[in-house]
Amino acid sequence: MQLDDDYANAAYIEGADQFPPRWQSAAAAFRKKLGFRAQKNISYGPTDREVYDFFEPEGVSRGTVIFVHGGYWKAFAPSDWSHLAAGALARGYAVAMVGYDLCPDVRVTQITGQVARAMMEIAKRTQGMIALAGHSAGGQLVARMMDPLVLPGDVRDRIENIVSISPVANLMPLLQTSMNDILQLDEAEATAESPVNMTPPHGVNVTIWVGAQERPAFLEQAEQFARVWGAKQFVIEGRHHFDIIELLEDTDSDMVKALLGVK
Repeated sequence: MQLDDDYANAAYIEGADQFPPRWQSAAAAFRKKLGFRAQKNISYGPTDREVYDFFEPEGVSRGTVIFVHGGYWKAFAPSDWSHLAAGALARGYAVAMVGYDLCPDVRVTQITGQVARAMMEIAKRTQGMIALAGHSAGGQLVARMMDPLVLPGDVRDRIENIVSISPVANLMPLLQTSMNDILQLDEAEATAESPVNMTPPHGVNVTIWVGAQERPAFLEQAEQFARVWGAKQFVIEGRHHFDIIELLEDTDSDMVKALLGVK
């Protein structure tokens, strides 16, 4: 369809097919290294995919980071991304990786609700500040948590920082892609689920991150999102859609510092 090429990330990344198995291998090795501090497949709902993984730091936690993965709402699971907890975990924060049902079994609106329920369950078992990070579709999902109709105020009030990485913040263009055969978005849902149509949150530090080598559509999405929300945008040289998330592994990266509110 008209915009298929605009949102085709893998076609423009050398060795794209090698990234998913590399992620899965790194994630498994990371969990093995953590041992008992890694808790996998904690249920928060009735379906098999309504689970989250939870990683505890050494000593008393300083707060909790919640990561929501991407994959255009139709791919991947939390266990593919465990290694991305490394940066925050090393700084003493607990990290939760949220899973959800995938399209076409559910709609994007339902996924938003599932992520909100996961966050409520994670909030019950933790104390202190919460920071959210999300990549691609996950960048849309963490932003949607700032909607008062999505997440209760007592949980939202604990959220201090949001890092939205290569986000799909405007879903309307996806109606002109073949993937919408799977997503089944209509104009009403695309409008309602687009963070660019939300009222920007107050009292939350939101930063938008995108790789300089990403598709122009993602650069435009990030720019529009940052402008509408009045958020600071970071365009990272030498990074593309698949490797920009590696910055979450580095405890000293600017991305991790923004996520944790470190100056």
